[in-house]
Amino acid sequence: MSERNKAALTAANAAITRGDTEGFLAYCAEDITWTTVGEDTLNGKNAVREWMSTGYAEAPSFTVTDLVAERDLVVALGTIESKGDDGQPIQNAYADVWRFRDGLMVELRAFVIPT
Repeated sequence: MSERNKAALTAANAAITRGDTEGFLAYCAEDITWTTVGEDTLNGKNAVREWMSTGYAEAPSFTVTDLVAERDLVVALGTIESKGDDGQPIQNAYADVWRFRDGLMVELRAFVIPT
């Protein structure tokens, strides 16, 4: 199960970098909870879709340095580059803790720190 979940997260992140929101959401459960620590929590696939329409209006790029899986958890460590409102690149380090259920991502706890 751990390797399957790692593969699903890798494929979901690849969809994000292609700007394929629906491709990413195909890996999410309808009742996904997406928490960026220190910010708002998104509840449900539609809330994630809505956030991505502005938060990822221009596709970000990820560099995953570590991907660790055990049971229903996958932890991804790395960097993400996105564009700010002014169009300038923003670099962040991140640690994402994903919980899977039945092969779908059901919970995210994201720790994002500007670099």
